[in-house]
Amino acid sequence: MAPAVHPPSSPALPSDSDERYANVKWEELGFALTPTDYMYVAKCQKGESFSEGKIVPYGNIDISPCSAILNYGQGLFEGLKAYRTEDGRCRLFRPDQNALRMKMGAERLCMAYPSLEQFISAVKQTALANKRWVPPPGKGTLYLRPLLIGSGPALGIGPAPEFTLCVYASPVGSYHKGTSGLNLKVDHKNHRAHSGGTGGVKSCTNYSPIVKPLLEAKSSGFSDVLFLDAATGRNIEEVSACNIFVVKGNAVSTPATSGTILPGITRKSIIDLARDIGFRAEERVVPVEELLDADEVFCTGTAVVVRAVETITFMDKKIEYKTGSEALSTKLYEMLTGIQTGRLEDTRGWMVEIDGCNG
Repeated sequence: MAPAVHPPSSPALPSDSDERYANVKWEELGFALTPTDYMYVAKCQKGESFSEGKIVPYGNIDISPCSAILNYGQGLFEGLKAYRTEDGRCRLFRPDQNALRMKMGAERLCMAYPSLEQFISAVKQTALANKRWVPPPGKGTLYLRPLLIGSGPALGIGPAPEFTLCVYASPVGSYHKGTSGLNLKVDHKNHRAHSGGTGGVKSCTNYSPIVKPLLEAKSSGFSDVLFLDAATGRNIEEVSACNIFVVKGNAVSTPATSGTILPGITRKSIIDLARDIGFRAEERVVPVEELLDADEVFCTGTAVVVRAVETITFMDKKIEYKTGSEALSTKLYEMLTGIQTGRLEDTRGWMVEIDGCNG
């Protein structure tokens, strides 16, 4: 039996569909859920393709207690944003890359997945249905979360007999609100991913194991945790939910995506932008010693965007890095967000317009 979708107990639908903006204190936005009006839902039965899908009121989804997502963690998610330009248009940043990454993850987890065209259409429909929640220019973004789960019952280990694609949205501000730069702790005891595992895809199961070391780091005053590779414990890999870059002279290095590191879309874009302004951008193994000797360190991701690292603590050693207006991270942030919000020309065709979303 297909899971039912129920609207919230208090209606979230706008009384005036022409209202330009929702009643939100945009300046106070952090990275937390603000429920919007609608979400997209599509289903796929075993051996079939995904249904056309539809926009429904935002609400809970009822699924079997024997569902594959609840029992075996058969699920993936993506994250991307809708941006408001100064002239009121709404745009997406490289949604095709999210669709391709979901496909890669679904194949790894033996899941059905939507076509590239359906994925992009689902994201566009969700953003358009919630257009009053897309923040004004410079006030934040509308975060879109495509979620693909094994919703059908599966008592034994195996692919679910039914999959559900759900796309919901929330206006967001800064991921690390109130901080100018990050203070990272290198975790040499816990590992985020292992060779042959699911570290290279956006599996739901990747994230709960890192909550404990993340909370321990935050309780000691750190912003986040940087994990080392499980094989040797000598090379840097990822922060809890973003990629990391190391700058030394004219070289910009980031750990290669060899199966344990998520191929971030912001990461991929920043490599291109760094090369555009004359830096030698490399994807390779980065030993922790190079991290400690770097001029500058920064993180990238859909949520974090591009954020400078102020300090990193490894064992009992604390290193400070270059930040501020002259830092490469600042220049790359301005380039990336300029393209996303229309302040700079999009010469690569990264941006996708959402027709009908004009304010």
